[in-house]
Amino acid sequence: MQIKSAEFVVSNQDVAKCPNNNLPEYAFIGRSNVGKSSLINMLTNRKSLAKTSGKPGKTQLINHFIINKNWYLVDLPGYGYARVSKSEKKVFQKFITSYFEKRKQLVSAFVLVDIRHKPQPIDTQFMEWLGENMIPFSIIFTKADKLKPKAIENYINDYKEIMLETWEEMPNYFITSSSKHIGKDELLNYIETINNDLNANA
Repeated sequence: MQIKSAEFVVSNQDVAKCPNNNLPEYAFIGRSNVGKSSLINMLTNRKSLAKTSGKPGKTQLINHFIINKNWYLVDLPGYGYARVSKSEKKVFQKFITSYFEKRKQLVSAFVLVDIRHKPQPIDTQFMEWLGENMIPFSIIFTKADKLKPKAIENYINDYKEIMLETWEEMPNYFITSSSKHIGKDELLNYIETINNDLNANA
């Protein structure tokens, strides 16, 4: 897939105010220091479409971007470690949960995980919640440029071992690096394939 246009549409905390059409949506979510904004900017060929920051937890709203006029990339607030109050975290959790439960246009979620760290309960528990609620998702391992290929292979194997304690099979996953553009084509082609299937069955 070639991304020819990527435009910001709306930010809000109310799912009812999300775009009112039937275009497919792909939601990106992860811990607040996982490199989500950098990944979105890499995928869309834009340096500052999603706001990057040295401070974790910069994204605090549901952000819709329309891609190629025919699908939405949705940037959701990061969970965990954000420097916000407990009451603010509860607000985030409420509208994130509401988005996933109510947004019928959602086709798939992408859960971002830093490939340098061992599986974290905050990530695996969120994936379990998605599974329990029948929400399709893929894992995106970020920052692959920080490790050598053998270390990446070992990490993925370790991650699979832990995931298979809960899951019948390893969820679909992608290995990426925003700085090296690793995984960009694979991820965009995956989205394009799903969009083509949706159009064929419309």
